[in-house]
Amino acid sequence: MGKVFKFHSDVDTDQILASQYLLFPTIDEMKSHTFESLDAEFANQVQNGDFVVACENFGCGSSREQAPSVLKALGVKAVIAKSFARIFYRNAINIGLPVIVCKDAYDVVNAGDEIELNMEEGTITAGDKTFTCTKLPEKMQQILDQGGLIASLEA
Repeated sequence: MGKVFKFHSDVDTDQILASQYLLFPTIDEMKSHTFESLDAEFANQVQNGDFVVACENFGCGSSREQAPSVLKALGVKAVIAKSFARIFYRNAINIGLPVIVCKDAYDVVNAGDEIELNMEEGTITAGDKTFTCTKLPEKMQQILDQGGLIASLEA
């Protein structure tokens, strides 16, 4: 179980992590600025195992691996959205952050709700409602279990 942090459609990588913070030398130094323009308290409030839930086209904009990296570094268990920008989706898998497509959860869950994600079954449970979501192929799940594509190639 984790808490929901809810965001709108077309959240771009600049809103996830503004470009001026890319100058910081480490993800640890960058992560405190995550979603700064949308929710100034996000980095202080998110806890290990929480979820980002968004509408359509999450992660659009420029290609920067730091956007999913700061979410993972803050302990976000997964990003759940109706759809993702393709490059964000690939970058997230590369660094080991689960990105889950779910067409129905966004319209039902609210910020602060507790949800549970079962990646093996491809379900999200919120209260007494269960939603079908992406059931990742076994190979992709193995990549995530090893910490991402880069870590799985190094193993």
